[in-house]
Amino acid sequence: MSDERTMRERMLAGDPYIADDPVLAEESRRAQQLTHRLNTADPTDHELRRALLTDLLGAFGEDSELRPPFQCDYGYQTTIGARTFVNWGLVSLDVATVTIGDDVQIGPGVQLLTATHPVEPGPRRDKWEAAQPIVIGDNVWLGGGVIVCPGVTIGADTVVGAGSVVVQDLPSGVVAVGSPAKVIRTL
Repeated sequence: MSDERTMRERMLAGDPYIADDPVLAEESRRAQQLTHRLNTADPTDHELRRALLTDLLGAFGEDSELRPPFQCDYGYQTTIGARTFVNWGLVSLDVATVTIGDDVQIGPGVQLLTATHPVEPGPRRDKWEAAQPIVIGDNVWLGGGVIVCPGVTIGADTVVGAGSVVVQDLPSGVVAVGSPAKVIRTL
């Protein structure tokens, strides 16, 4: 039995898909155009930046700030809560959903990577990929250069030290550092 779903439907369901599908390619082009406008906008034109982010993202919370440059795959898969601060250079590979809570602080150069690729060479050569969602809880602080890998949830009030690579879920109210990130203390 063949799978009659579109590649976009497969992607949104978290199933393997091929990214060069024409519909996905058009959605990616739209995101690239909007991020280009955001990244080249006058940094003092807060109204234009908010309008671009509201158009690009699934949600952009009240009193939040995102400093360009910013890159994403689709934009509509990324949501940012209220009063969140995102410093320069965020990469949100939002093939699956990226949910960033309220009152979050994200340091410069952070990468939120939902995309996965097959380990087996045949499917990888055939350009199949998939994704797993990322959830960043309320009042989380991600230090500069943090990488969050596919499928990770970081609990509320947690701090992740600069340069850490988060490969598994972190509970609420802890400090985690390293590669891979490990909990070093409870808050």
